[in-house]
Amino acid sequence: MTDDETALIAAAQRNPADFAALYDRFVQPVYRYLYSLAGNADDAQDLTAQTFLAALETLSRYRHRGHFIAWLFRIAHSKAMDYFRHKPQVALDTAGHQVENADPLADIVYREEIGRLAALIRSLDDSQQELIRLRYVAELSFAEMAALLGRREDAVKKSLYRLLARLKSQME
Repeated sequence: MTDDETALIAAAQRNPADFAALYDRFVQPVYRYLYSLAGNADDAQDLTAQTFLAALETLSRYRHRGHFIAWLFRIAHSKAMDYFRHKPQVALDTAGHQVENADPLADIVYREEIGRLAALIRSLDDSQQELIRLRYVAELSFAEMAALLGRREDAVKKSLYRLLARLKSQME
């Protein structure tokens, strides 16, 4: 956690109006993460709002024991699991952006490769999909992921790199 982040947290704990700075800093990664789970903007926006409301309400109890973003993502994950308890999660491939290529043949090849990769990702267990979501959708650092997952940073790196190597070999 940076000194700037620590100062923002302390200010927000003293004055809830200062929470806006924390919101501005973290809303995009939280929204992207929740969108990757929900698969649509309306649900992701609702979950993002619920996450930040819960964070604001419990900020006075937050203690600087690591990464603030890990604490925030625990709240986001909890809100998403509560919200979607009876709904299936959306596959990671729906959270990506489609790229239009001027070359129709290249576009077809690209779509086929994305389809194969999406199928491989869907075949992963939930914890493996979560590693991909946290790193590439929410864009968390390895240290932040480790704090969130309650694991050592080197263990998180090793797990993700092994997973990526396995996906790469399956794609080839």
